[in-house]
Formats: sequence, structure tokens, C-alpha cells
Amino acid sequence: MIDTASFEALKFHGDPLADAVVADLVGTHRVGAVNEVLEHFRANDQPIPEQLPESVRAFLVATDDPPAWVDPERIARAYEFFVDDGVHVASVLTFGSMVNCYAQPRASRALTLTHGLAQPHRRLSETSQFVMNMMGREAFGSGGAFVPTIQKTRLIHAAVRHFLTASGRWDVAADGVPVCQQDMVGTLLIFSVQVIEGMRRLGISVTETEAADYYYVWRVTGAMLGVPVEALPESLDEARELSTAVVEAAYGPSPEGVVLTRHLLDVYEKLFPGKVFDGIIAAMVRQVVNPEVADWMEVPDSRGWRRVANAGTRVVRALERSEDRSALATTILDRAGALLLGGSVRNLTNGQSTTLTIPADLRERWEAADRSPTTPTPG
Repeated sequence: MIDTASFEALKFHGDPLADAVVADLVGTHRVGAVNEVLEHFRANDQPIPEQLPESVRAFLVATDDPPAWVDPERIARAYEFFVDDGVHVASVLTFGSMVNCYAQPRASRALTLTHGLAQPHRRLSETSQFVMNMMGREAFGSGGAFVPTIQKTRLIHAAVRHFLTASGRWDVAADGVPVCQQDMVGTLLIFSVQVIEGMRRLGISVTETEAADYYYVWRVTGAMLGVPVEALPESLDEARELSTAVVEAAYGPSPEGVVLTRHLLDVYEKLFPGKVFDGIIAAMVRQVVNPEVADWMEVPDSRGWRRVANAGTRVVRALERSEDRSALATTILDRAGALLLGGSVRNLTNGQSTTLTIPADLRERWEAADRSPTTPTPG
């Protein structure tokens, strides 16, 4: 596992390949034109657009292939796990993981300086789309859509580094480069190791093999995002240790994190009509994240709603224990997760410029099992 000194040094490491591309595009005033072309570049097997500048084309070619050490069997197993529990993964990710991300003061400050504080729909939509593309059947191969997603994400991060550093509002000597490799490692662990922990807090059963395979996909993703392979531990146990020792240890309060969390809660409270159920969202967040993080981010704490959430967790655990024996229990768990994610999809895309697209293979599998968030609810 990476040592403390090496991990601290990652604060000053960006992404040289992507950074060079952005520097070229800014210097030649071609950022807007490239954005328009890349908007239509969405599939792994889609030819690289000819009209792109040579620096962009070279970057897309150089970053097109997954690492040679990728194990297709583990990727396939992770896909099957997501078919079974993807709605729960997505729910925990968008509730708990986003709050944990906001508990990183440096990352929250960079996000605020780049996008402002009032774009929760966009952030949630982009994160959800990233995970949906990552967990498709052929995410890294022909027929998938994840490789362009990764490549464009790297360029977006490089653009943030370039413009935020050039703005004079970021102290590189004190805080390292914006969206540094240390931030990337932290986010990957939040979205992998801590998502599994959050699912278990909600009573969702996840085996150690499933947890390890899910983390493995994120480790592959990290390598394709330009994260040094030695910075992301090979084993799940080491990943948990790193998550606790350096990621969670760096959590803390910040004005930006508090405001970002409040906007997140506002988005999800719109899932429920009226004001009667507003407290349940905060209670669910508190079920997923550590109490100290919830307090730092000023997540409301209602004793009544806390009891409701605790009772709900006990019910989920009871249903999980009976899932193998009870078709009814399976149906209840799957539909609850699908309704929650489905509400998120509708809320994220309502009146927004971004839309959430579920890969066809996942949608078909979920529809066949009557758990798809895009399946209309009878009524």
C-alpha cells in the first residue's frame, strides 16, 4: 500500500497527458470547438472524430485501452452484482457518498470556485451517469460507453486545474493542484469502499466477494483516469485501511461543504410531495454516513425520523435474511430501490440540460426483473 509521504505528494500531481491537451486548446483558442465535437463522442467503438485537433486525437488514442492486468471475469462478476443491487448502489452513492465528498474541505472549495454552489442537479447527474456507464456489461469493450466518459472526465478535470490555477484564487503551494491525484484516490475510495459500507449500514447484504469485485472495477477505472496504480491498493482490505487512515481522517467541516450538502438535501426532498416527508431524506443520509460527518455538514437530526430510518433498516435486514426464500421479500427490496433511483432520475433530468441514460443491457435486465427505475409505476 502507498506510504504516507507518497500519498501526501499526490497533492501536487495532476494529469500530465490531459493537462497538456488543455494547455494546447486554451493557447490556440479551440476549447469551444472541441467541446462541440466531443459532445457526440459517446461509444467505445465509435471512431475518433477526424476534425479534432491532433493533441486531442493523440490523447484519445493513448488513453483508449484498459490496463493489461484487467481480469474480465472479475469485471463480469461485478456487472452481475450491479444487476442485482445496482439500484441500491446508486441510492447510497447519491445520498451518502456525495455528502462524504463534501466533507473534504479542499475538494468542496475547488468545486465551489469552479461551478458555484447552486448546481446540484448537474453534479448528481454527471456522477450517476459515470457509474451507470462504468457498470454496463461491456464498459471497457466494444458496445460500451465508458471509455469516452473516462477520457472526457480527464479533460474536464484538466480544464478545472488550468482555469482555477490561472484565476489566482487557488494557492497551489498550500493546497496542491486542484483536482489532484490525492483527491482522485479519495473520491474513488468514497465511491467504492464507502458505498459498500453504506449499503451494509442500510441493511443491504453484500458478500466479501461482491465487495471486492465492485472495488476492483473502481481500481481499473482509477488506472484509466490516470491515477498511479500503486496509489490504489490491490486488495479490498488494504483499500479499507487507506480509506480510514487518509480519506476519512481528512474529513472536516467547511462553509462550502455545508452549503453543498444543503443543496443536495433540497434536491432529494423534491422527491416527496409537500413538506411532511422532508425529514426522511436527512435521516437516510445519517443512516449512511458517519454521525460526525453528518454533524459537520449540518444534516438535520430529527429523533422521530431517525426512529423511522432505524426501523426501516431493521425491516430491510429482515427482508435480506429472507430474500433467498421469499419472492415477496425480493420484490419489495428491488422495487423500493428502483422507486428511489427512478425518482432521482426524474428529478435530475427535469428541466436540466443533462440527462441520465441507463445502458441498454442494464435497462433490459432490470426491466425483465421489474426493478428498472425507468419502468412506469402502475397507478
